[in-house]
Amino acid sequence: MDFSVIICTYNRAGNLPRCLDALVRQEEVAGIAWEVLVVDNNSNDGTAEVVAELARTLPVEIRCVREPQQGLNHARNTGIRHSRGRFFAYVDDDILVSPRWLGSIHRNFLANDADAVGGRIHLDPAIVLPAWIRPDTDMIGFLGYQDYGDEPFRLDGIRRYPYGGNMSFDRRVVERIGYFNPKVGRKGAGQKRSELFKGAETDYMHRLAAAGDARIFYEPDAIVYHQVMPFQLRKKYFRTIHYNAGYQRAFYDDTRHPHEVFGIPRHMYPMLAQALRRYVWQALTRGPDWAFRQQMNLAHLLGTMQGRFDARRRLRDAIAANAR
Repeated sequence: MDFSVIICTYNRAGNLPRCLDALVRQEEVAGIAWEVLVVDNNSNDGTAEVVAELARTLPVEIRCVREPQQGLNHARNTGIRHSRGRFFAYVDDDILVSPRWLGSIHRNFLANDADAVGGRIHLDPAIVLPAWIRPDTDMIGFLGYQDYGDEPFRLDGIRRYPYGGNMSFDRRVVERIGYFNPKVGRKGAGQKRSELFKGAETDYMHRLAAAGDARIFYEPDAIVYHQVMPFQLRKKYFRTIHYNAGYQRAFYDDTRHPHEVFGIPRHMYPMLAQALRRYVWQALTRGPDWAFRQQMNLAHLLGTMQGRFDARRRLRDAIAANAR
């Protein structure tokens, strides 16, 4: 098997017909032996039955495995273990791939002896963005958008790396750096809660880069389209994912700082005050929509501080329990 396409899904059976239909419309894949593996992450909406029916009707090998332990990275790791391809790619269940997607990724792997390949992630053209999501800023990146231009090139894995909606790997990467870290990434019950923690692919790409001489490449012909959900176009969603990004990173960071107050580095308090002043100033002078990006920065700082506080409290509780 040359290539495995892994779709990790949780209670989104309604997305799978369109997602899989786009996959089977691949062009320029003659001579590539490939499969689709759907990882059902403990769904209760009939996902397995939907996949079974699609497997009977679509002209590509489709399998479904179940991962009962909740969490995107648990599902990703199960996909690695059950897939059979030399290369494997992850596609979100709300992604529609373009016809040249698979062929262009496969060619990039072979041409560059790549460890990992990523492509463009565009938003579904039918989506109308609210005024406070300004396309000229990084805000659309929080909806999964990624585009590094028209030319292929090598990525460093630190500042530039593939996003989770369109990333693929040579299986040797797993032998080199292991599996995805299940402590980070999406988790929790409910469709919306499962979206609240992101960044698991960031951790994996950084680990690959740290391993040395990581061959990570960008393939502009590998285009996919993200079907943004209505709740993802609300300010609460943006605030929450930014808060959680700060919380998650701080909670698992064991770095000790010489000057801490309640477990929080002392320098973060004036940073918070400065961020608050910046937000208020922009809200008063340019309006709340323009200032919303500063509100997200505030949420990230608050999440970081809460994560540090909870991590120290967890450590104190552990020390107290061991002392009994």
